[in-house]
Amino acid sequence: MPMIRIRMTGNRDTVDTLINALHGIDGIEHVEEVDDLMSGTRDDSSSSELVDDNGGELVCIEVRAPDALHADAVHNVAEVEASLLGAIVEFVDEF
Repeated sequence: MPMIRIRMTGNRDTVDTLINALHGIDGIEHVEEVDDLMSGTRDDSSSSELVDDNGGELVCIEVRAPDALHADAVHNVAEVEASLLGAIVEFVDEF
């Protein structure tokens, strides 16, 4: 069962909308917002006070898909929803 890990930057409403959209995919049973162990720290920044650091909330979401076809659906839905919502999603191997 593939595990898709998504880091999303957006406000609370956009996060909730994306999570609801992922729950709506047939066959997806596990969608969970997880705590980011490195919250507030960016790899590309030595300062937590940069303007773009304060632009939105960073949320980590795990989705368990039953197979590769459903995993592709998760990627597609997340990308489309993020685009519609003005949010940013990044797919990572681990948080």
